[in-house]
Amino acid sequence: MNAAQSADVIWYVLALVLVGSALLSRRFSLRSALGMVLSWIVIFGIALVIFSYRNELMGVASRVRSEVTGQSMQKVVGQTLRIAQAPDGHYWADAQINGTSTRFLIDSGATITAVGVEDAKRAGLNIDAFAPPMMMQTANGVVEARRSSIASLHVGPIQASDLGIVVSESLGDVNVLGMNFLSRLKSWRVENGEMVLEP
Repeated sequence: MNAAQSADVIWYVLALVLVGSALLSRRFSLRSALGMVLSWIVIFGIALVIFSYRNELMGVASRVRSEVTGQSMQKVVGQTLRIAQAPDGHYWADAQINGTSTRFLIDSGATITAVGVEDAKRAGLNIDAFAPPMMMQTANGVVEARRSSIASLHVGPIQASDLGIVVSESLGDVNVLGMNFLSRLKSWRVENGEMVLEP
């Protein structure tokens, strides 16, 4: 044991003696003293958990607020769009493709925006069924897709025109907003459990 460690041990022993003598002078029973110590351990434990999971808890708070008030998890502040994190850990945007309402998963890992076949048909997107399909590598493996474009995409106050996309049956009902949309924005970031999009 070096000199610094010896000094630490002496300091801790003196602190324990001080606390112990204070408790004895107040005539607390051992049971009361242990109860107080355990109470403080629980209080500090709860505080540590809240601090450690503060971002996740803010997402839960946003979700509960939207369920209770009936308001969307998506809100506009000035020209900035804030989207609360969903319980599944993702950010989902309510959008309109050529005036047709749909939802998108925002995925900064996706190079291009992708739309499922059913939503593409509902929005009247032009899909050339005779053009050769392209093969794309996704998180779920290689999928077949066809190129198309969206004349007008609205996500809150943000509008994108002539946005290149791919359409694939493999997506099912999950549409993905990729980097070709996000890179058109002034900025995008995640803060306090919300995705912030600035046009």
